[in-house]
Amino acid sequence: MAPVRSWPEDVRARYRAAGYWTDETFAAFIEDRTSRFAGNLAVAGQDAAGTPQRWSYAELGERARAAAVRLRGAGVEPGDRVVVALPNITEYLEVVLGLFRLGALPVFALPTHRELELTQFCVLADAAALVVAVGADRVDHRAVYDTVSAQVADRGVEPPVLIDVGTWASEAADTAEGDPGVRRDDEKGRGDEAVLGVEVVPLPDISAEETAFLQLSGGTTGVAKLIPRTAADYLYSVRASAEICGLDASTRGLIVLPAAHNFPMSSPGILGVLHTGGAVVLARDPSPRTAFRLIAEHGVTDVALVPPLAQAWISAAQRRRPDLSTLRTVQVGGARLADSVAPAVREVLGARLQQVFGMAEGLVNYTRADDPDELVFTTQGRPISPDDEIRIVDAADRDVPEGAEGSLLTRGPYTIRGYYGSPQADADSFTADGYYRTGDLVRRLPSGHLIVTGRDSDLINRGGEKVSTEELEGFALTHPAVLDAVAVGVPDAYLGERVVLVARTEPDAERPDLVGHLRAAGLATYKVPDEIVFLDELPATHVGKNSRRELRRLLATTLAPQAVPQPAAPSKEHR
Repeated sequence: MAPVRSWPEDVRARYRAAGYWTDETFAAFIEDRTSRFAGNLAVAGQDAAGTPQRWSYAELGERARAAAVRLRGAGVEPGDRVVVALPNITEYLEVVLGLFRLGALPVFALPTHRELELTQFCVLADAAALVVAVGADRVDHRAVYDTVSAQVADRGVEPPVLIDVGTWASEAADTAEGDPGVRRDDEKGRGDEAVLGVEVVPLPDISAEETAFLQLSGGTTGVAKLIPRTAADYLYSVRASAEICGLDASTRGLIVLPAAHNFPMSSPGILGVLHTGGAVVLARDPSPRTAFRLIAEHGVTDVALVPPLAQAWISAAQRRRPDLSTLRTVQVGGARLADSVAPAVREVLGARLQQVFGMAEGLVNYTRADDPDELVFTTQGRPISPDDEIRIVDAADRDVPEGAEGSLLTRGPYTIRGYYGSPQADADSFTADGYYRTGDLVRRLPSGHLIVTGRDSDLINRGGEKVSTEELEGFALTHPAVLDAVAVGVPDAYLGERVVLVARTEPDAERPDLVGHLRAAGLATYKVPDEIVFLDELPATHVGKNSRRELRRLLATTLAPQAVPQPAAPSKEHR
């Protein structure tokens, strides 16, 4: 695997001594929880074919072990990296837990990622396989795979194997008609092995401090950065989050955001629910219609939303008057929730609001159940751990006065110290003493609660999805008619920020179809601009660089009538 810059040994020892880090691996986590809560409902949702599924913890454990066998049969070995690009279907949990059970490393892609991003991930991770549900969401995944495979090979990397989970149900049925198929052997007490039919998959011989999976960074460059997470650091975050958020075996957690995001995965998310013996309810889409039906059907108690979804739910609930009587907590994160909207979560949805602010690189903040309304409605919470170290600094990395706005730096027991095989990204994103530069502008109250005031990097936060201006501009400039391009985020009441691309072409030239060009490049749908503006000249700074600040000002006033609106792609989440 690629080298990863990690915590210094004295810091590791301190985290172990404090009890933050334990020896539990993800494979051990799966074995323990599926055994401990064997009779509880673990998962409710739909499979790739749209068939409803309800699995107990015992069945979830069986399916994880069976998935490990299937993955190994497809050529995946312990230590391999596997890009997982699945929607919120039950096979998602089979695959992820199966990879953990095998000792392979999931690379968490989104179902909206296309050729461009998937190629990057496969090359960076040297992925052994790409997991999709062929035909899901009306996407020709085989065509996508063919392009990815060819582009990966062109870069001198062995193309990944394609694994289609859409075939798993039919394969299992075919097996059941013949041999007993994948099942637990009658033999009990095999502490170091899982027995499935005639096959044995040993528990992986790995440390809880080894890299266990790779998440995607919402970083500011056009090149994807992979975030290495270990069981030691990540499961600490899961355990602490579950405790702070009050999860237990009665929890029914609805997952409407893309399951691969850090927010619905661990804050406390899927893993927090499984840690406490509750049930995960998977929604194929985040619409109020679907979500309200699932809440009533499964007695959902907790859900995580981004601000645009929260606003959509509130609006829909005012019109439809759905049965949300079981809903206890609505988490909102991924972007700043407007202070004016916050009270409506309780007033309209009838649930407690919990604001969440965090990032896949580590730090997570929550408002607490005993916080006064003023803090819940106007702040983004305070850190999980007493050992989360926070600095708020100016442009020269000098600490600002208490309560003043500044750039947020952090380090702690679940915040990474470096990216996966990316020394340049490490140099850009971390201080010499290990603080992570989050890119967020914040103020800190005497209580420790943070108020997010903006970004200090060229990153657009579109409804919780992070869009790199550099990446978008780079692809716009590949169009032969475009001489220059600048992407900016402009305020939007629904999305927080919408993506506007300002392009310069030859004077009086015919306007090119930049939306079609960007889609053809394989860009994920949520990155396609909401508006495109064409100018003969772009405003510049005193040193001759394009001025994003001046463009934002112009877009808010005189340029608005020149915009070419594009249909907004639905945004689905976190961090």
